[in-house]
Amino acid sequence: MNEIMGKIFADLHNHTTASDGDFSPEEMVLTAEKTGISVIGITDHDTINGLDRAIETGRQHKIEVVPGVEISIRFKRSFFTGTLHLLCYFSPVLLKDENFRKELETTLGMGRGKELVRTRVREINRFFGPKGEKPVLLKNITFEEISEYSSNVTRRHFALALDEKHHIDDPGVINSIIGNNSPAYVPSGIDLDTAEKFLKKFPVISVLAHPAAGSFPGKGHYSEVLPPIETVEKLFPEFIDAGLTGLEINYPGHIQKHREILHGWAEKYDLVVTGGSDCHDAVNRAPGVEGITEKEFNNFKRMLNVHKK
Repeated sequence: MNEIMGKIFADLHNHTTASDGDFSPEEMVLTAEKTGISVIGITDHDTINGLDRAIETGRQHKIEVVPGVEISIRFKRSFFTGTLHLLCYFSPVLLKDENFRKELETTLGMGRGKELVRTRVREINRFFGPKGEKPVLLKNITFEEISEYSSNVTRRHFALALDEKHHIDDPGVINSIIGNNSPAYVPSGIDLDTAEKFLKKFPVISVLAHPAAGSFPGKGHYSEVLPPIETVEKLFPEFIDAGLTGLEINYPGHIQKHREILHGWAEKYDLVVTGGSDCHDAVNRAPGVEGITEKEFNNFKRMLNVHKK
């Protein structure tokens, strides 16, 4: 627990088996009860499939569940190619709106699965197709060539298609086409413009997740894959323009120096401060180790009520 911030009242960042956590939605709520937390946010990666179960369990055990989702936002810039995360919170009332659920699931689907494969195919052809900027392929690669290998396409399936269907067997050439440093590489997630259209259509609180975790000086779960805070700062105005309403500051991978910087951002742009443990399991990323005080949660709740449909 962060002694500087006081008693943790709400832990607003947690993952369940609906995405990549070890706890079921029910277990996540019961774990919060055992740790003495009054409010828990359920924010699985790019899915809301566990929310109904978590809310019902919370109702039975008098634990307030804040429904949410952690959306992957992809960037492809000269200074950064990768994914940042946007925590989106909404009222349980809105979750009952079938139009909201359908549009959210459609929006999330654009950043993974078939839509992501189609986007990656399009970029490979744009750069490496016979009429591309760096022609390597004798014919364009197709979505069907990739998808016939598996319903859950990975980089390996792209490599197989390049080898077996396009007769490219040089690992170096294959990597130049599908590797992270390829000009055709597209990270998972949706682009910020797509997220903005959704956020401006529905009453949702949007919070930039763990913005300084990539600068954590020790061994961290995200410091190896997320960009440093200086890179996030370059992209931050785009999030503000997209309607960002909050900033996750209280986070296990944020040192005090970075928290102070982030508080400056929050004050400058009048953003609500949130926090959470980013729980995925009971040991390495345990629940209840970070969060916000009751006073901070009341500020958050006031904003959530303003955004209630």
